[in-house]
Amino acid sequence: MKVDIHKGGKLFTFFCLYIAQSIPMSFFSTVIPVIMRQQNFSLETIGMLQLLKLPWILKFLWSPVVDRSTYKLIDFKRWIFSSELIYAVIIFAVSFLNFQTTPYLIIGLVILSFIASATQDIATDALAVISFSNKDKSLVNSMQSMGSFAGAMVGGGLLLLLYHKFGWGNLLPFLAIFVLIAVIPLIFFRTGQKGSIIKEKQAEKATSNDILGFFKQKGIWKQIVFLFLYYAGLIGILAMLKPMLVDNGYNMKEIGIMSGIIGTSIGCLASFGGGFVVRKIGRHAARILFAVCTLATAIYFCLLVTVLPINIATLHFGICILWGSYGMSVIVVYTTAMDCVRKGYEGTDFTIQTVITHLSGIIMGVSSGKIAAMITYKGLFVVEACIAAISLIFILLAFKLRSPSNLPEGEA
Repeated sequence: MKVDIHKGGKLFTFFCLYIAQSIPMSFFSTVIPVIMRQQNFSLETIGMLQLLKLPWILKFLWSPVVDRSTYKLIDFKRWIFSSELIYAVIIFAVSFLNFQTTPYLIIGLVILSFIASATQDIATDALAVISFSNKDKSLVNSMQSMGSFAGAMVGGGLLLLLYHKFGWGNLLPFLAIFVLIAVIPLIFFRTGQKGSIIKEKQAEKATSNDILGFFKQKGIWKQIVFLFLYYAGLIGILAMLKPMLVDNGYNMKEIGIMSGIIGTSIGCLASFGGGFVVRKIGRHAARILFAVCTLATAIYFCLLVTVLPINIATLHFGICILWGSYGMSVIVVYTTAMDCVRKGYEGTDFTIQTVITHLSGIIMGVSSGKIAAMITYKGLFVVEACIAAISLIFILLAFKLRSPSNLPEGEA
């Protein structure tokens, strides 16, 4: 029982760390475009807000710096605490600024805060890889995914409502305080003996191998293709879901409830359950199972715009399986990513793999609008179903069932 309680405490610590980074990010990413449109900024200028995501795309560039300075638990804590402190201070500073008079200064500060958050993420991911056994990695990835979904629901939903009631200056100080409170469990986090080295040391001199070495691993191309394809059958549907709902007569409040609350809640629950599923049946079986769910989701949306009636019931069912499939897929992606890191380069290698999924998501998100405009939603969903089928076939052909990391608990 003591082991279970200790494990539960460790999992709770990582949930807090992940939600600490995600809530402010979701809030800023949601509220700034709304404010800018209300103040009559051009759509082209608002479109440039995609640059806010750059720190999370480029974070692999400074991930070796974090890896080369983290060998003991205190090293990880130093990076995480300092990054979160900078994150909170910037959020607090932004609360004193007026978006109407200093919009670009605020956007610049938000980008700096995202750099701090991305740095915290590198250190947190590396510590997560080290702190859990192979069979428990799916559980900590459930915490990561749940933190992201819960952060999106709170930051992009609840805080948006509070913003309209209390305003920018009154809300952000409390958000900064929350960021600091959320890292408190890390103070009590323990792994290994006090002061002991918990991560393999690298050569003192930095080389190009810090990043490029990941791509030189034997058989790593399979993981890279897997990462690029696995979400792709869902991202286009997610990107076009809200426009499709608008085209079918639903207003912003209804869409917010259907996608922002119900959808993200299902994603959060699916992530929680997905961690246990991966732990029980193993990586390989979970890859296949969740890929089948993705294919079934894409096929359902094809049927929704061709055969089925579009109403509250059919849309809610589609939204639930869409977010549920996405929530489960995240667990397989993160867990297998942890399996593919080199010793001593945990932060760098995990970051590279998440960046691959981000790039895939951006490509599919941008392409989905153009595809839907050219060949309608039906055509987009058919394309997504084809991508999902290709992903499933690739998994069946490229990955072997009996590799140790693919086996259920107790068989490895």
